[in-house]
Amino acid sequence: MSTGALYNDQGGAEAAVEAGQESTPTSSGSGAAFGLFSADFKKNEDLKEMLESSKESLKLEAMKRIVGLIAKGKNASELFPAVVKNVASKNIELKKLVYVYLVRYAEEQQDLALLSISTFQRALKDPNQFIRASALRVLSSIRVPIIVPIMMLAIKEAAADLSPYVRKTSAHAIQKLFSLDADQKEQLIEVIEKLLKDKSTLVAGSVVMAFEEVCPDRIDLIHKNYRKLCNLLVDVEEWGQVVIISMLTRYARTQFTSPWKEGAMFDENNEKAFYESDSEEKKGHTEEKPYIMDPDHRLLLRNTKPLLQSRNTAVVMSVAQLYWHLAPKHEVSIVTKSLVRLLRSHREVQYIVLQNIATMSIQRKGMFEPFMKSFYVRSTDATHIKTLKLEILTNLANEANISTILREFQTYVKSQDKAFAAATIQAIGRCATNISEVTDTCLNGLVLLLSNRDETVVAESVVVIKKLLQTQPTQHSEIIKHMAKLFDNITVPMARASILWLIGEYCERVPKIAPDVLRKMAKSFTAEEDIVKLQTVNLAAKLYLTNSKQTKLLTQYILNLGKYDQNYDIRDRTRFIRQLIVPSEKSGALNKYARRILLAPKPAPVLESSFKDRDRFQLGTLSHSLNSKATGYQELSDWPAVAPDQSVRNVEIIEAVKEWTPTVGKTKQPKSDDKFYSDDEDEKEEEGSDSSGSEDSSSSSSEESGSDSEEESSESEKTSSDSGKSSSGSEQSSSESELEQKKKKKTKKVPQKKSKPTAADSESDENGNGPVAQESSSSAESSSGSETDSEDDSDSDSPAPQKKTETKTKPKVAVKSKKEVSLLDLDDFSPAPTNTPQSSIFSPSLLSDLEGLSLSGVSSTMQVTTSSFGPVKTYELLHHMTGKGLAAKYHFPRQPCLYQPSMVAVQVILSNSSDHSLEEIHIGDRSPASLSIHCFNTIERLEPEASVTVSMGIDFSDSTQAANFQLCTKEDQFSVSIQPAVGELLMPSSMTEQDFCKEQGKLQGMNETSATITMETANASSQAISKQVLSVANVGVVSSSQNNFSRFAGRTVSSGALVLVSLELKESSTALLTINTEKTVMASMLLRDIKQALTQA
Repeated sequence: MSTGALYNDQGGAEAAVEAGQESTPTSSGSGAAFGLFSADFKKNEDLKEMLESSKESLKLEAMKRIVGLIAKGKNASELFPAVVKNVASKNIELKKLVYVYLVRYAEEQQDLALLSISTFQRALKDPNQFIRASALRVLSSIRVPIIVPIMMLAIKEAAADLSPYVRKTSAHAIQKLFSLDADQKEQLIEVIEKLLKDKSTLVAGSVVMAFEEVCPDRIDLIHKNYRKLCNLLVDVEEWGQVVIISMLTRYARTQFTSPWKEGAMFDENNEKAFYESDSEEKKGHTEEKPYIMDPDHRLLLRNTKPLLQSRNTAVVMSVAQLYWHLAPKHEVSIVTKSLVRLLRSHREVQYIVLQNIATMSIQRKGMFEPFMKSFYVRSTDATHIKTLKLEILTNLANEANISTILREFQTYVKSQDKAFAAATIQAIGRCATNISEVTDTCLNGLVLLLSNRDETVVAESVVVIKKLLQTQPTQHSEIIKHMAKLFDNITVPMARASILWLIGEYCERVPKIAPDVLRKMAKSFTAEEDIVKLQTVNLAAKLYLTNSKQTKLLTQYILNLGKYDQNYDIRDRTRFIRQLIVPSEKSGALNKYARRILLAPKPAPVLESSFKDRDRFQLGTLSHSLNSKATGYQELSDWPAVAPDQSVRNVEIIEAVKEWTPTVGKTKQPKSDDKFYSDDEDEKEEEGSDSSGSEDSSSSSSEESGSDSEEESSESEKTSSDSGKSSSGSEQSSSESELEQKKKKKTKKVPQKKSKPTAADSESDENGNGPVAQESSSSAESSSGSETDSEDDSDSDSPAPQKKTETKTKPKVAVKSKKEVSLLDLDDFSPAPTNTPQSSIFSPSLLSDLEGLSLSGVSSTMQVTTSSFGPVKTYELLHHMTGKGLAAKYHFPRQPCLYQPSMVAVQVILSNSSDHSLEEIHIGDRSPASLSIHCFNTIERLEPEASVTVSMGIDFSDSTQAANFQLCTKEDQFSVSIQPAVGELLMPSSMTEQDFCKEQGKLQGMNETSATITMETANASSQAISKQVLSVANVGVVSSSQNNFSRFAGRTVSSGALVLVSLELKESSTALLTINTEKTVMASMLLRDIKQALTQA
């Protein structure tokens, strides 16, 4: 076949049309068309020549242009023969582009693709992982049954590949092969089972997708991998997260008992209960206990919670549906804020989210009530968005907020969008039936709407009034009369029919009006719509039974008209009614009961939400959105009455771990076991309290990030601030870092505390396996050992500072226990005699917060800290010239503020440098007005040359914005401002090295700020580093088992957000300074201050 013929066959015309669309409109008829065709033809000829040239650069350029054409949606299939020739090229870049092209067109040009199949098979052995993956992708795109065995072999080989990227591609190929040949299911399940054991985050999402496609009912494959999938979830790519969460939702509904049981007592925060119950079961203890959530159930809820902050709306939606279907009812409200946040997204996203909120709001009004304003309709919303918001507002309506909602509805009724205005009237009707207190108000409002100019509004009002009147007809004959008067002006058939029905149903209450309406209807009967005719026949029948004297002839006339109507429904109804009401020889026994049949009391219609029954479908699914079962929808099973055996999720002991155990250090078995469990309990209790105590705070949801997930080790942590890195890149780095970690474990006897041991700790704790527990517990023991050593050191050295401070402070402090004295007698904590009595008021919890200051591993560091911070930095608040003799200076004593925990303590020294006394010194107006300041008591009189120190508390709300206020005397007012350094907005936090690494692991990605700094040589020692960092920031020193690491921990005073500072010394006096905290703005400012302190001499 010639090239020209091929061109004509293969959609050349299509390409020509596209090219024609792109050409300028000024070109003339036939000549232009011919020019276009020839130009397009030439262009493809050029590409073919370039592909057949001997120069690699030309081929590469041609392939780039071809891939560009495909990306724009152009048809490039005619180039297939020329492209496929280059599949065996040595140039990697060219090869990649050829494979991109082949994946797109292999299905269309199967015969030509089959000719190159040997090349693809060779490429499966290529050293480059991208070529191997691309070859498998092309192979699985050739939809020919004959190559199924070759594909099967390729998938099995790729599933065992060293590269996670190739393994991911093999998981994608499984689905393609299954759709091509379902008979391969058993072999494919074996490959899926193997890939499910893969620890790579890159593979997890794809293999679960393959599992869902091929064998969604094989729950047994998930048991052993359940905990691993929960832990990996945070690090999997976004679409993988959606698939895994969906699968785990179905899994959890089959494996755990319902947390929604009536009267269920929640005991899962008390972790001891788990272990006690385990041991008691072994002894055969059978006593019934309150509902205790399965630890694996809690693990799933805990590890999905951080994903509510995902930028991907599908991930947030899938976590929301997981909580809705799996979480205890008191925990579901965690998802509310995240769902409301999604309403700021595109209208397509809004539509789906609002549908799900509408379903949720029927069962749990309280969840969305605080965010009611988010569902107010905006003028820019599309109609379908408006009606959904209306639905939600109606669902949320109750006695407390109905007045607000009705005011909102009043505005909506005036909308230019007629469909929306009609929906609003229906919503008003629903509110009126649901809340009896406002029924009359709503009815009066709807009656007023009957005089509206717009027909649709009037018609909808009539229909709704009809439904409302049925609930209490006795009181509303006036409304029926009013509607009868408007009857002539209303043209919408449904509204006319509703009025006729009302008049017929309550004809005895309007005896004068009803016959007249029937007379009018008899005139216009033939011109009316079918629905109106049917109601006219009904009205005639009812009036014949109640008032035959006036209406007998009219009724007969209408029945005769109906007898010959074009519509057979009306003809049928007429015959039936005639036999029913007009007695004759033929009419049977029914005639006696005509009145009871036609005028029977009818139940009032129930106005229900259209979303009432949608909860039978899983939230977030297509079936839920369509409100009908879609193909491939898998129903959520009911909770099992008795939980299946949870031991199926325990993973077998890996022998390799045992070999490492002796090299970790000396292990005392009983002691380490205790330590392991107690650590675990503490950790879980904290998390439990977090989840119950601050469910709705966004900070808690980010704090509980995937602590148990397999974190990347410290090598990858350093680069985690580069948010743009690809998932495959991060995967490689994590796998490399894992290998390095293993080498370190084998070579070093003393375990170094990095995030990897933490991950091992968490894995062993979930799986409950012996040797893994041994390893982690022994490392825990060694860390606790170093902890106690440091405490002993600080205790033994504590008398020295005690003696120093006894001369400075009142003896009250000396009465305290050793530990408290060493904490509170630091010079930072007792700068002014006026504040000495505060120490006696400290609560134990406050002391434990301050404990971090005594945990610096080397006691000498502590002494340096003490001596260097006697003279604190003092700032000028008011100069004596400006203050007319009143001078003021302030400093931050770094003491907890006694007035309010969220305030920063500030001490102000007021001096009178004038020659006369100053009276009534106090604080006046503040700016901004919302600024929270605890003022000092008014100083009645300050003598000349005298000074006084007073204490204040200021809530800076974790911001370095200045607190502006007025310092007043009896005669004058002076505007002053206190500007805090970012380091003064922190308070020290007590923490072990292990906890530090764990918390740091939670605050990765956007919560991490780091910089490489060149340090001054004088600052290279750990003592000097501590001194410089503490001079800048009020943080606690965390004891470190590594000489090249310095760690500091603190919390923000106002919100309590954790701030972690770590400094890793490198070669040639450089160091990596990392700050992990949710407060990213504070982090960058703190980084700048610490960097400045460490780089200066």
